[in-house]
Amino acid sequence: MHELWIIGIRTIFLYIFLLITLRLMGKREVGEMGVIDIVVFIIMAEVAAMIVESPKKPIIEGVLPILLLLAIQYISSLISLKNKKFRDLVDGDPSLIIKNGQIQELEMRKQRYNLDDLFQQLRENQVGSIHNVTFAYLEPSGNLSVFTKDGDLPIVGLILDGEIQPEHLKLIDKTEEWLMEKLKDEKITDISNIFYCSYEQGQVKVQMKES
Repeated sequence: MHELWIIGIRTIFLYIFLLITLRLMGKREVGEMGVIDIVVFIIMAEVAAMIVESPKKPIIEGVLPILLLLAIQYISSLISLKNKKFRDLVDGDPSLIIKNGQIQELEMRKQRYNLDDLFQQLRENQVGSIHNVTFAYLEPSGNLSVFTKDGDLPIVGLILDGEIQPEHLKLIDKTEEWLMEKLKDEKITDISNIFYCSYEQGQVKVQMKES
């Protein structure tokens, strides 16, 4: 009976403690979790279960690893915020699955993404014809972002955190030379001061970093 009381109290404590910890980790939908988020949550769940099921173990043995995981997730989030290469390494970059009505077979194989998954997600996006799709991106979260001919075109990030994205330029069939000419028209010569530069509705949009 004594152990049941300990298990009950620990369960309530860990429930409240994990709620606070997850709030500190930031607001993100389950489908938008990155790889690090998922790994951290799984380990947290295992640690919490171990402490609840082992009432003789000091509770600090569960609290300390969870706090350490919180620190790891917080530090990785800060690095991701500052470093695009780290974001791509951890979370990956969107993959172009359909371009101008043509399925990108090689990219689908690379992402181990089959036609059944594609057709299901197209139906979920209420798309009746692949030939009506201008672009479809498989996001790092696993969601499919679809843009049709009668809708808006996707926003393409050409410069992120002061770094040119050559793969994004390739998507719109443009070159770095073309981009630099566009920036010169805006009297911008130092791209390191650019927070983001995007291609929207056939126009280049620029926002500079805050000083």
